[in-house]
Amino acid sequence: MSVNKSGKSIEGNAVSAFKEVKLKDIVTDNCLGGNYECVEEVTPLPVIKMGNLDRGTITLEKIEYVSDGKILSNRDVLKKGDILFNTRNTLDLVGKVAMWRGELEHSVFNSNIMRITFSANVLNEYMNYYFNSYNALKQLRARATGTTSVGAIYWRDCKNIKIPLPPLPEQKAIADLLSTWDEAIEKTERLIQAKEAVLKGQIQKLISRRCDSWAHIKPKKIFDTITEKNFPEEELLSVTQDRGVIPRSMLAGRVMSPDGTTASYKLIKRGDFAISLRSFQGGLEYSEYQGIISPAYTVLRPKIEINCDFYRLFFKSAVFIDKYLNLAVIGIRDGKQISIPDFMSISIPYPRLEEQKQVADILLSYQKEIDLLKQLAEKYKSQKCGLMQKMMTGEWRVKLEIINQYMEA
Repeated sequence: MSVNKSGKSIEGNAVSAFKEVKLKDIVTDNCLGGNYECVEEVTPLPVIKMGNLDRGTITLEKIEYVSDGKILSNRDVLKKGDILFNTRNTLDLVGKVAMWRGELEHSVFNSNIMRITFSANVLNEYMNYYFNSYNALKQLRARATGTTSVGAIYWRDCKNIKIPLPPLPEQKAIADLLSTWDEAIEKTERLIQAKEAVLKGQIQKLISRRCDSWAHIKPKKIFDTITEKNFPEEELLSVTQDRGVIPRSMLAGRVMSPDGTTASYKLIKRGDFAISLRSFQGGLEYSEYQGIISPAYTVLRPKIEINCDFYRLFFKSAVFIDKYLNLAVIGIRDGKQISIPDFMSISIPYPRLEEQKQVADILLSYQKEIDLLKQLAEKYKSQKCGLMQKMMTGEWRVKLEIINQYMEA
């Protein structure tokens, strides 16, 4: 689809200007969902909660159900095309918006979600994209209140946000254009999942099934725990479970910066590993960067020769987490954490260096394919964000001949 970057006119035909409106002027109804008692056991009535709302989409990874299978009100029943707005969450996540596409046959939504119904001249698909654009997120975050862990934004907070709204045919054209990027992103992410399943199988074959045959030694003989502080000039890093230790600048969205001095933050170097108190959920994290991380993390630095790629893959494997790391986990349920002294005293595999390298080389060939696909997915997402910023502010306009195709007869 073609766009006109001038925002003025095309081939002598005027393009209707965007009209700035307040949210309250294009909404015909808004309501919160029901206050349901939820259980994980399957009942006839799934409940969509704030954790099911992603940016623009619904995730069904974890579904809870109404305990008695009865709705409080028919207004709580979701209809295809409903726009759902998350009113309570952390300050980073409150204000998430997603469109219900009929992912489940019969569902309701709970009281932390507001359903917004728009007037006839507003396209739900367009508003779903708009609410996830930079312009909208900036306005919503400015209106969020509360603490870092508990934030809120209700109708009274957001009803006056200003929206640059194009005519309905152009809304349809823009939504269709952005949906092509969504399709490319979704296709790439499905391919990533397939490749990750293959990698998981290879890890099972090359590591899990061979662990018992390898020599075992204690981590304290492989690593030193490092506490190097007072490096305020070093880059601030974040420890993530899916990307390892990375610069905070690489994280999308708003990231809370430390208050005051970072003198107590720990120096971590390339080739080091980081353990957080909750790393039992996803292994130990490897750093390809030098910088400083929160003092809540333990930094491990190899003191004997190892293949770092082997251990970064091993530390993320299910066999390590289930068979070895669990021996160092203390506490129950949400109180679980790693005991660093216990971890340093358990025995873990230490294959011959040649075998470490052989296994790592094979697994990295699969990992590199996944990394390339992830880079492609990020490229698509970046392109989509750029288009949203340009087209939803009127800076770039869809060509008139394209808009005419969306005009009602």
